[in-house]
Amino acid sequence: MNLIEKLAELVGFHATYTNSFGEQVYAQDEARHSLLNAMGYDLSCDEKIANSITELEQISWRNMLPPSHVEKFEAAHHEIIISIVESALTKLSYDITDESGEKVSYNVALTSLTLKETVRFSDATYHKYTLPLPNLAQGYHQITLQYGDASASCPLIYAPQTCYSPQEASSEKMWGYAAQLYSLTSEDNLGMGDFGDLAKLVEKSAKQKASAIGLNPLHPLYQNNPAHRSPYSPTSRCFLNTLYIDLKQVPNFSTCQAAQSRFNSDEIQNKIAYAKQTELIDYPAVADIKFDILEILFQDINNLSLEQQTEFTDFKTSQGNDLLQLATFEALYEHFRKIDENTYGWPDWPVAFQAPDSDEVKAFQQTHSNRINYFCFVQWLAHRQLKSIAVQAKKSGMPIGLYLDLAVGCDGSGVDVWSDKDVYVAGAAVGAPPDAMNTIGQDWGLTPINPVALQKQGYQPLVKALRSNMQYAGALRIDHILGLMRQYWVAPGMRADEGVYITFPLADILRIIALESRRNNCVVIGEDLGTVPDGFGEIMAKAGLLSYKVLFFERWDSGFFMRPELYPAQSMVTVSTHDLPTLTGWWTGKDLEWRQKLSLYPNEAMGQNERDSRIKDRQLLIDALNDLNVMDISKAPAQAPAKMNRELSLSVQKYMAKAPSHIQLIPLEDALEIVEQVNIPGTIDEHPNWLQKLPVTIEAFDTTDSVNELATAMNAARPRS
Repeated sequence: MNLIEKLAELVGFHATYTNSFGEQVYAQDEARHSLLNAMGYDLSCDEKIANSITELEQISWRNMLPPSHVEKFEAAHHEIIISIVESALTKLSYDITDESGEKVSYNVALTSLTLKETVRFSDATYHKYTLPLPNLAQGYHQITLQYGDASASCPLIYAPQTCYSPQEASSEKMWGYAAQLYSLTSEDNLGMGDFGDLAKLVEKSAKQKASAIGLNPLHPLYQNNPAHRSPYSPTSRCFLNTLYIDLKQVPNFSTCQAAQSRFNSDEIQNKIAYAKQTELIDYPAVADIKFDILEILFQDINNLSLEQQTEFTDFKTSQGNDLLQLATFEALYEHFRKIDENTYGWPDWPVAFQAPDSDEVKAFQQTHSNRINYFCFVQWLAHRQLKSIAVQAKKSGMPIGLYLDLAVGCDGSGVDVWSDKDVYVAGAAVGAPPDAMNTIGQDWGLTPINPVALQKQGYQPLVKALRSNMQYAGALRIDHILGLMRQYWVAPGMRADEGVYITFPLADILRIIALESRRNNCVVIGEDLGTVPDGFGEIMAKAGLLSYKVLFFERWDSGFFMRPELYPAQSMVTVSTHDLPTLTGWWTGKDLEWRQKLSLYPNEAMGQNERDSRIKDRQLLIDALNDLNVMDISKAPAQAPAKMNRELSLSVQKYMAKAPSHIQLIPLEDALEIVEQVNIPGTIDEHPNWLQKLPVTIEAFDTTDSVNELATAMNAARPRS
């Protein structure tokens, strides 16, 4: 083993992995070298590499405490491993400060502790002891250890084993809709779906006795670059996309004469008419209208009621420095885009502004305080609107209510990376290895988190992301949950199929997810699609997370569809996802047409094989539906050429409803029998990703035959008392 291989192993990089085709893939030295460089390791000579290896091998000995410690709350006894350099001292002391700020001090004789290991280095001898810990409440505490002149502190997190369960939300099997919020159309919106449309969808779905409304990630993108549209490439995972604000629900919209005058002007009304009539969403056009009016409403902020002004002030206080960083970033982003419209994010800014705590940034905050307050204002509006909808959903009787989606990572040019570069690995990207769906692998362009740095920060970046999303959610889907065990990193300048896996502290992370889940009464679903490591499903189940079961993937090696009765009860089921064809698109082969058109097959033989397989798959699906008596075979649609019909659409959902799974989500695209899929992975502008509008307005949603027939079928299969 060479030095690079040794260092990579200590950092957590895998030397090999087994791909979805059962083949052994070996990590390339070039990839490991590049990724280690990106993580900050000096690889300029063998001596420096060797020094890094020595540091990693000795770090747990030379540090008195681990970077953080996650304790099993349910354990009968609690303890932490400490490391003490040998000396004449026979006692140590430590303080534990609990989450409320209360501190308790302890003094301990070394002879009373259990000695676990001893090691001798050139400079000293070190002993590892087991230090007993008191029973503490679930939460985020701190331990500070004192031994002679040496001291150390680390986060001390007491966390439960399991997440809040769907059975705790409802004893019944539930169903709901999955919506791409931006795609909603209505009489009132400005050309894309907004929180006003979501409120209407919740109201109408609740009357149909749906239990949940699943949504695409609502994280902020770049307010001053609305063309950046993928909800899975956010600037932050801790705030909201202000483009979803419903203007008419802003407190001072109806009372601000300037806003009313501007909104009702011919210019704005013409812009609205244009944005509403476009076939695909024109995000810049919508942003132009919405932020024009929001600017005016911000100038009218002093005319808000005293209660509303207090609410805004309290919001800023509660969000603290994180909100200030976001607002400062947005103001800087806007500032430098005005100078050069091609400036994308903080890596393009002058060096002095690339650090959030620089003197230049602090000076900018002083001279642009009003502008920064504007960006705080629009965040407040977005949060209060989403909070109102979450409350509405629960009051309407929905056991789950909003089912939100947490993206796997952030765009590297955004605020999360800018404000905390220590925890992110700039230049690297999260992705996925080649599989049957993406034979060349995937580079998602998302900057990964350094797992070592994450531990050093007491997992706070993760805690913030979970907490900010769970506060409004009855359920949270964690995208690519496999990445919490091992993450596939693509090195700078290398291909997606040349990536390397790195290990993450899964056990600790699952405990923290469970802690936040229980604090927020939020069910957690792990999107576990892709190359799944052995035993991962069992680990998820033990932690109380629901697995993510998709009809198209639940098949035997023979190709036969798995009977839904065999799905695990601890799962959420759906026919498809945003990255897969709709049911209609799959049946008619629209997805295969796109793959052929976009040259996504490595060779023509593979394309032809998929087309041949799809012919067989259609019949296998019909056979599966017939086997469970959920379909009138006499009404089955034609297969040559393949055409969708209502009988097939309903039968597939009734088939999935037979699963013991606690939650079933039906994409609105399937409820409305839409052919085009939301997103084709590996493409950007080649396909209308994240741009499509639903053909039925939200006002007409509950009068649409396909929707009403579906709701009737779901309530028969999954009745709610």
